[in-house]
Amino acid sequence: MEAVSVARSFEAVGNGGYAMPAVKRRVLLVDDHELVRAGIRTLYQNLDEIDIHWIEAGSLQEGLQAYADQESIDAVLLDLNLGDCKGLQGLRQFMETYPDARVVVFSGTQDEFVVRQARALGAVGYLPKGALMAEMRTTLRALLADGPRHRPAQSGSLFPRFPSSAMYDRVAELGPRHLEILELVLSGCSNQEISTSTQLSLGTVKNYVSSLLLALDVKSRSHMISLFR
Repeated sequence: MEAVSVARSFEAVGNGGYAMPAVKRRVLLVDDHELVRAGIRTLYQNLDEIDIHWIEAGSLQEGLQAYADQESIDAVLLDLNLGDCKGLQGLRQFMETYPDARVVVFSGTQDEFVVRQARALGAVGYLPKGALMAEMRTTLRALLADGPRHRPAQSGSLFPRFPSSAMYDRVAELGPRHLEILELVLSGCSNQEISTSTQLSLGTVKNYVSSLLLALDVKSRSHMISLFR
């Protein structure tokens, strides 16, 4: 890798001139699917003048440890649904542990509520797993073009944009635990998965879900989910 990078840095351009050395960036990719990590590492090794060194982790705990062990990680690409955490809990824990980390959520979930909550929790961007390659490259360039460990100057542009919704007036009135349960429901978790993730009893989780239906004035779980999509 290093030999290739050095060679590219001194490619001749124009009348015997030389290209400027590539900017090097280190990105931590936290995803529990090895094929996903391998695909991203292979497809996005360099973005024109930016060379990316990918550091991989298969769980939240591995990601937290890798961030602590590695020097000068410029950005983190964090999956929301990992084997050891569900929904936005992983992002919440990452930001509490490393508040200065530049984290972009990388997820198959595109619910408006989850995206907005990710931004509120400190993420600098949100990238759907179904994004086109051009969108992926644009996001990575915007994330890494600024200096190391600095948040992108236009971080708001790294989030999907949604029209305002009256539903969020009701959401704003929810307490922290209700918000946590709602996050997990919108991430596709079953009551049993929520119970395991939050260490609440299954009956307590059912009560929280029922109270969410009442608070948001919806008839069913599926109806509630549809309102945020």
